[in-house]
Amino acid sequence: MKGLEKILGLDLAGSPKRKTGYAYLRDGNLRVGTLYKEEEIFELAKAFSLVMIDAPLSLPFGRKSIEDKGPHLRECDLLLRKEGHRFFPVSLGPMRKLTERGIKLAQGLKALGIEVFETFPGATYDILGLKRKDKAALLNFYKKLPINLEDRSYNQDELDAIACWLAGVCYHLGKAKVFSGKDGMIVVVGIGE
Repeated sequence: MKGLEKILGLDLAGSPKRKTGYAYLRDGNLRVGTLYKEEEIFELAKAFSLVMIDAPLSLPFGRKSIEDKGPHLRECDLLLRKEGHRFFPVSLGPMRKLTERGIKLAQGLKALGIEVFETFPGATYDILGLKRKDKAALLNFYKKLPINLEDRSYNQDELDAIACWLAGVCYHLGKAKVFSGKDGMIVVVGIGE
């Protein structure tokens, strides 16, 4: 389909020492892998017009930095929670580094004119009726999609990156579910949206 090759899904890690999963479509084949350093993530991402990132890309309203005292949840988080999706608040432990890294990456990409959205594979899996850490079930679901996916084992970061890419596809097709508030927006797959 037209435009799907301009979408990148990123399951961003909070540290360059941990794997960041990526997924994008080329010639009908879904390319999936992992990267580590900011430079290589940015180099890959700048070739796309829509980047979907599994990381908080904003702070709760009232916080100037992650170190500030203030609210732990954004309006989009509250909407996510209201629908029963579990997640870690942006200000909790390791989420702090991930939030800072996500905001910085998003700002750099937006400065290049790239559309960037926060996504959350956990909510996508909930909506699709899949268990979040059941790698076999996730892979089985992905293999049923009308794309070519290499027959190999995938780590959780790669599987989550595919979910990020799928959220981007839904957004591109006008079929995404959007949790939006004054301090952020989370885009996930939509069913019947």
